[in-house]
Amino acid sequence: MVKRTWNESAAKKRITTRLAEVDQIEIRDYVRDTDLTALKTGLAYRVDGVHLYVDILNIDEMLEITSVEGERCHRRTLRFLNNHYRAVRNILLDVDAIQVDFHNQRLHAVFAKPYDDEEARIHRAIATAQLIRDVLAETGEDSDEPLPAAKTRVGIDSGIALAVNNGRRSSREPLFLGNPANQAAKRAGGGTAAGIFMTNGARTIVGWDEVLNEDSTALAAWQIAESEDVADLDVTVNEVVEAWEADLLKNPVGKFEFYRHTPPFQTLLIDDLTPKNSRRQECTSIYADIDNFTRYVAERINADDSAKDVVKTLHVLRSELDSVLDQDFAGKKVRFIGDCLHGLLIEGTAQTTDDGDTSKNAILCAAAMRSSFKVALTELDLAGVDAGDLGLAIGLEHGITSITRLGIHGEMIRCAISRSVLTSENEQLRCNGRETAIGTSLDKHAPQVFRDLFGSRRKRADFDYAIADVALNPKEESKKGAAVGVGLLKPATAASSGFAFGKTAAQPSRTLAGFS
Repeated sequence: MVKRTWNESAAKKRITTRLAEVDQIEIRDYVRDTDLTALKTGLAYRVDGVHLYVDILNIDEMLEITSVEGERCHRRTLRFLNNHYRAVRNILLDVDAIQVDFHNQRLHAVFAKPYDDEEARIHRAIATAQLIRDVLAETGEDSDEPLPAAKTRVGIDSGIALAVNNGRRSSREPLFLGNPANQAAKRAGGGTAAGIFMTNGARTIVGWDEVLNEDSTALAAWQIAESEDVADLDVTVNEVVEAWEADLLKNPVGKFEFYRHTPPFQTLLIDDLTPKNSRRQECTSIYADIDNFTRYVAERINADDSAKDVVKTLHVLRSELDSVLDQDFAGKKVRFIGDCLHGLLIEGTAQTTDDGDTSKNAILCAAAMRSSFKVALTELDLAGVDAGDLGLAIGLEHGITSITRLGIHGEMIRCAISRSVLTSENEQLRCNGRETAIGTSLDKHAPQVFRDLFGSRRKRADFDYAIADVALNPKEESKKGAAVGVGLLKPATAASSGFAFGKTAAQPSRTLAGFS
């Protein structure tokens, strides 16, 4: 039984094991048709490519079609995401791009072809971006409750990034580290205006003038048309839409059906979920992002020895954050998004969520992540690994969340979506590398001592496990030098093995602010 506590000596043992896993690192240069889908932990490739991020801007509108966050808005949002994922997947296959990640409303893809021609790659990425935008504008369904067209914003940059493994077992996929991936993501997330936004560096390569503000100046129609002429893609909007419609007829999505999982989420097998076997219940979403990592990678990517340190540092830090979530606090990792971890935590029974315990343990988990992060940086330094000047930004929010997988059989991707998921990411984004922020709903359910610590701004710097321990156990302050983590909390509800389904519909156990 996981006791929802953190212990420094246990963290050090895990970190030592993770360091041993990456004792030998090999850095290679990407060559033609290298398979990046199942990289070994100790292998990384330098890839010269164009990075494309696509953000669906109106995902929040889908989640807010009803005043309360009931099953209807979740079903519509999941249909919306599933349809668009399948359409974009087909496009990326047609244009021979590398699909990196599709996390809820955000897509990341890389163009490594045509080889040895960066200008041609950029034009191909722009033409593909416009193709995606045009297709997604037409992929609503003719049904009793048609879906809206997707409003999209695209970010593009070009350069060298480091491709490493981003997962274990069935969730293996490539992850690209470096400035071009980060800059493309920033352009996609740089505003609410739809369009294609490209960095000045990429603009210069194709012979276009730089702009004063990359985030407010979309590519002009003539620039997109020029790229479409140069790229001369082998697929059209009509062809993609027709193939997408045929695919839906052959492999219909089916109705999303929700059940509750018996807490904790540690026992939830996400890779067994399907639309008809989805989960939906109150829980806390947590985003933990490694701060300054892009700059850290950019400064070390060109030399083999320093690039090896990047791979080691990422492996140790992300693995330890995952271990704190899973082993110490019985949570579940949804996925890694670059150098960021997205996870979920829950306490209670199959029928009801204990909002108070869930909120308390989620905040404790965030505190433990910060403590483990500090320990990991120290251990990396002692092992002679240059971990730079990295920080950790953490955001949390509580609410009812749906968990499932999207796509077609054999190629399904994880998805956890809700208003609280979007809010927890936004809470993380308002933090620097020393800060933790909590949403309004989590703040409502948290212990008063934590609410006092986070204050009216719901944000605090340097909130680690020692501070959390003293806050919950003020009489133990004199024992701070003792091993942290013993006897902090009452035993949590015992975890069941596998899945357990409640006989009642998957509805909230009580009314929350903004939820039903």
